[in-house]
Amino acid sequence: MKAPAAAAMTAIAASAPAIAGTEIAGTFDIALRLVPEVRAAGDTRARMTFTKTFQGPLAGTSDGEMLTAGKPEQGAAGYVAVERFDGTLAGRRGSFVLQHSGTMLHGRDSLLVLVSPGSGTGELAGIAGTMRIDTRGGGHRYTFDYDLPPMTR
Repeated sequence: MKAPAAAAMTAIAASAPAIAGTEIAGTFDIALRLVPEVRAAGDTRARMTFTKTFQGPLAGTSDGEMLTAGKPEQGAAGYVAVERFDGTLAGRRGSFVLQHSGTMLHGRDSLLVLVSPGSGTGELAGIAGTMRIDTRGGGHRYTFDYDLPPMTR
């Protein structure tokens, strides 16, 4: 993995706005893989794929793709990513997509991670939510604010 791109993702860990509903917290492990590409000199863009394993009330795996650009070692970078989670939430099984948009600019980090509207499947159909990611002190922790419609039987 390209070190500046990994630094950008780690450094961009500010809070996303919460939505009304249920708040849960847990941890996740992540494995990033750089997608090798030939770039022109000075081009700071990078592309990666990743997998995550979520533990806690949100339990399952996700796989995603990320694009980054900038110079995180100088405090300026950004990334976008899309990942598909598959697993359980509050005892309900299904999947949904999380979309990320993050920037860092000289100590002012911003991150928005939200459930892509209409992406829920199975018992997670209709899900809405936002996620905050915290990497301070090592490790990866999430706080997930979500809302699910009642299950129909």
